Amino acid sequence: MQWECGDSIPLLQDKSDSTDDLQMKARTGISWLVAAAFIVADMAGGGVVTMPVALLKSGAFMGSVVMILVATAFCYTAHLLGQNWIIMRKRWSQYANHCRKPFPEMAFRAIGPEARIFTAGTIHAMLFGVSVVYLLLSAKIINSLITSLMEFDIGECRMMVLLALVLFPVTLLKSPQDFWIAVVLAMVTTVFAVMLIIVGIVKDDAVCGKVANIPSFDSNEFVMSLGIFMFAFGGHAVFPTIINDMQRPKEFTRSALLGFAGVCALYLPITILGYQVYGDSLTDSVISSIQSKEIREAANFFIAAHCILTLTITINPLNQELENALKLPHEFGTGRVLVRAFILSAVTFLALTVPSFGPLLNVIGGTTVALTSAVLPCLFNMYLVAMESGTQKEEHISFLKAVKLTSWTRLTVNCFVILFAIIFGSITTLSAWKELYVSEMSYPCYSSRYHVTISQKNHCCGHFRNVTSDTGTCSVYN
Repeated sequence: MQWECGDSIPLLQDKSDSTDDLQMKARTGISWLVAAAFIVADMAGGGVVTMPVALLKSGAFMGSVVMILVATAFCYTAHLLGQNWIIMRKRWSQYANHCRKPFPEMAFRAIGPEARIFTAGTIHAMLFGVSVVYLLLSAKIINSLITSLMEFDIGECRMMVLLALVLFPVTLLKSPQDFWIAVVLAMVTTVFAVMLIIVGIVKDDAVCGKVANIPSFDSNEFVMSLGIFMFAFGGHAVFPTIINDMQRPKEFTRSALLGFAGVCALYLPITILGYQVYGDSLTDSVISSIQSKEIREAANFFIAAHCILTLTITINPLNQELENALKLPHEFGTGRVLVRAFILSAVTFLALTVPSFGPLLNVIGGTTVALTSAVLPCLFNMYLVAMESGTQKEEHISFLKAVKLTSWTRLTVNCFVILFAIIFGSITTLSAWKELYVSEMSYPCYSSRYHVTISQKNHCCGHFRNVTSDTGTCSVYN
């Protein structure tokens, strides 16, 4: 496996170079405001449609506490990633220049080569899982949109295959070095979708709000919400890349604060309004509960556009990594077609095997997101700060020495975040696997036990889902 930022370049011999001096060596880069926009674009999307469901599962009080706790903890770990990169730039001169894989490099400098391999594997596993989630969500939304417009239900399983076939030519294109335009477009579509969803919920309040039923607290449902919260705020796998592209990396903390504030500004109105207006009639997506056909279709269109853009962006690093491992030429050829067809087929196969994005989202949130957004940033920070505070210039130090050289306050906060992520991540992952095992909706599409449900009726509100402000017919309550 090749790494883009050398392995054996020595430590800077003179620590008198300040961070500002290093930043002057790379005069070009994005500002902290643009970096904040990229953070919003990276995190917002899937969480928009699932956060009201998470609050419903966890309850208003406990859900609000967990949401604030996760947002605060993950914003803190984003700050740590920025701090880690600044230390690396001061100690190792090559990081003042561009680095293609900064997160694995951070692992290498903090702990060693084994940590770098583990971190890279974790990121790839997360990207693969996120690609599956967005393929599932895209297929679900597009099928719902077509059903509503044409009164013809293709079926979510068939839609996954069709969508993969349509997207395959796009995945064959050579990825440009600067793909932020697609990321910004994904953010814009999300903002439009949020505005439409809020309008739809407010419009439904007069009818649906009167019959909304808020269920009592259920510990099992609460556990299932934890993965959704972590997934919604966990975009840290790309944060080191954003930091590396900044003109002044030391300003990333500002970017993180503004970015997380922006994400919360998108999440909170939909989460609170959706919870109060629709209650337990909510399913996987809040958009399905909007009674106005026009608003529902428009919101689905923008969220589908976001999911497709995110899917094409997310799957590209997996394509390039496998091509680099096989040492394929960069020019278009048979090798690229076969590799990218293989990866997209693998993503599609897993989506067909687990055609329920809710539990799968919880698994990703409780495992790879918990690692990349909480455990690894805190762990790397302990090592790097300890090395920076030491009197000797060492390439690596032991865990016990890192603990010894870490201040009590930093050690306490970092350990709390790590334990929080491990405990709640493990619980929600086990619960999600159990739900996948017992749920009929989780049977593979190619299984004889999979039940195709065709419905062209409205997803109505109220406990029995039999109340609507529209003129359609409600679905049968199960």
